[in-house]
Amino acid sequence: MSKWFTEDWTNNVKFSIKIKEHLYSSRSKYQKIDFYDSYEFGRFFTLDDYLMVTEKDEFIYHEMMIHVPLSVNPLIKNVLVIGGGDGGSVRELTRYPSIEKIDMVEIDEEVVKMCQKLLPLTANKLTDKRVNLYFEDGSKFVKGTEEKYDLIVVDSTDPIGPGEGLFTTEFYQNCYNILTENGILVNQHESPYFDDTKYEMKRAHKKLKNIFEFATVYQAFIPSYASGHWLFGFASKGLHPIKDVKEDVQTKFKIKTKYYNLEVHKAAFALPNYVKQELENA
Repeated sequence: MSKWFTEDWTNNVKFSIKIKEHLYSSRSKYQKIDFYDSYEFGRFFTLDDYLMVTEKDEFIYHEMMIHVPLSVNPLIKNVLVIGGGDGGSVRELTRYPSIEKIDMVEIDEEVVKMCQKLLPLTANKLTDKRVNLYFEDGSKFVKGTEEKYDLIVVDSTDPIGPGEGLFTTEFYQNCYNILTENGILVNQHESPYFDDTKYEMKRAHKKLKNIFEFATVYQAFIPSYASGHWLFGFASKGLHPIKDVKEDVQTKFKIKTKYYNLEVHKAAFALPNYVKQELENA
């Protein structure tokens, strides 16, 4: 009998991947962790049976999370990553020699260790000398740190369980407080398509808009994420994601990408009408 991993996108919609092997399963202090090898998506891992990253399409998520803000402000030197235990966001950040320091705060050390072991495609730069790993609650870290950051990347799970504290007004306000004058915050912003993820999208957008001088949303298309249509938040103390974008950043640093380019950057902020309407009603 064939083995399948199935994620419930809603009560009426399921997404299934045929698997070769169930590589690892455990329950940490915070969540259930599983790693699989599949025929179509390569290796992937799940938290509490929700898919986090697959080898086949992770580049879309991580390139759009990182290269968008770096193209707006290529002078970014000091970066804070909240979550991101798979290491993909850090991997993309380390491609910029101009970045001097990357602090990554991940609550679950077991996620990081197992990604280093079983998903080196995303985790292979966590040992970069510029990277400092902190295994603690990200919401508490931003409240207590005295550091200032040019960029904060909130690479979190969905707003349930360990990730819930990374979607609160207090968390976003604390992020604002530790950003530099031209600081940028980007976060995964859920999907606009299904009711539950749409609700979280609107809730996060409303909070960011009430705190930051500029807050908007951009999109990418990620096949393994619920509905395939995924959003990211872009919030800043003044920089505009289109007006301030620098057109030669990837060329300057000789960075080759698989998904991201300048045309995609600009188009990502051109949202469908139904998404605009939901954000306006947030």
